[in-house]
Amino acid sequence: MSKAFTKETDDAPDDDAEFPSAPPLPAGSKNYMTPAGYARLRSELLDLMDNERPKVVEVVHWAASNGDRSENGDYLYGKKRLREIDRRIRFLTKRLDLAEVVDPSLHHGSDQVFFGATVTYVDDLDVERTVTILGVDEVDTSQSQVSWVSPVARALLKAREGDEVRLGTPGGLRTLEILRVEYPAVAPT
Repeated sequence: MSKAFTKETDDAPDDDAEFPSAPPLPAGSKNYMTPAGYARLRSELLDLMDNERPKVVEVVHWAASNGDRSENGDYLYGKKRLREIDRRIRFLTKRLDLAEVVDPSLHHGSDQVFFGATVTYVDDLDVERTVTILGVDEVDTSQSQVSWVSPVARALLKAREGDEVRLGTPGGLRTLEILRVEYPAVAPT
């Protein structure tokens, strides 16, 4: 049967599980986040609550007033979109409530790897890489960012410039030599 002919009910169970794009937090750990990452998620939450959701509610209200809801595309799509928005609002609210904001600029000038560091390392195949260690909810892998819970970040954390660390990979153990550790400068107040 085609998906087009299946009935979507308003009381469909809301999947309140984590969003597939956001990895779960390790059990018992904190949700570390930079001030910029926290501000970005908070901004998204406020935009959903103040702008997006009211617009969709208005469309659903208008569509419902048109009568027959069973074949009313605006109504059906609007209700589905409303559930998606509400699910995202719940997700963001939970993540922001658990967030522990850590300012990486406090470590500016340090040569030890902590949360928020940008680390340049070379592996045992002489491949040089630079990664920034950020929170689970703010990572953009296309920008060479890794989550603090990722294997490479866990191997690098607490090491210093010049140290060699071991990283377990599916291909076996790798040795990484830390070349440079950088933090953003303290913002002027």
